[in-house]
Amino acid sequence: MSDAHPLSQRFRGFMPVVVDVETGGFHAATDALLEIAATPITLDDNGQLVALPSVHAHIEPFAGAVLNPAALAFTGIDPFNPLRGAEPERDALKRMFAELKKLQRQYHCKRCILVGHNAHFDLGFLQAAVERHDLKNSSPFHPFSVFDTVTLAGMAYGQTVLAKACESAEISFNNEEAHSALYDAEKTAELFCKIMNRWQMTP
Repeated sequence: MSDAHPLSQRFRGFMPVVVDVETGGFHAATDALLEIAATPITLDDNGQLVALPSVHAHIEPFAGAVLNPAALAFTGIDPFNPLRGAEPERDALKRMFAELKKLQRQYHCKRCILVGHNAHFDLGFLQAAVERHDLKNSSPFHPFSVFDTVTLAGMAYGQTVLAKACESAEISFNNEEAHSALYDAEKTAELFCKIMNRWQMTP
C-alpha cells in the first residue's frame, strides 16, 4: 500500500523492538522475571533507524519462582522492596504488549521482532512468561526470530560485550547504571541503530 510507513518495507514487515530483562537466574522456565524494558525502533525522515520512547516494568516474582542469590547480587535487585513499584507479571506484560501493538499498527508493521544482546536469553524469559499466563495471542513478538547485537557488534566492531561494543561505537556507557533493563535496552537500541545505519537499504 502506497501510504504505508517505510519501516514496514525494511524488515519484511517486522518492527524491531529492543528487549532487555533482569532475572532471578538463568533458567527461563523456573527463575523469576524481575524487570523488562522494550525500546521500539522506527525510521526517521532521512531513512535512519532511531529509537522511540521505551516501555518498562518492574515485575513481582511469579508464585514459586526461583530467586538465585548470585543473580540478585549481580543485578542489585531486591525483589521485595516496595519502592520498586513492581506489577504482577501478567498485568505488566499485557500493558506493554498493548503499547507495542499500537506502535506496530501505527507504523504498518505486521508484528514485532525482538532485538537483544544475547537475544535468545531475553526471548526465552519473555516466552516463558507468555506461556505462564496464556498470552500468546496478546504478544506482538515473533516466537523465534530475533536480531542479536552480539553478532552484529562482533561483525562491525570485533566486540561482543555490550559495554565494549558501545565504547567501540563511540556510545557512552556507564557500568554503574548497567544491569538495569531500561538502561541496557536503550544502550542496545543505540548500538543496533548505529550498526544498521551503516548499511542503507537499497531502493
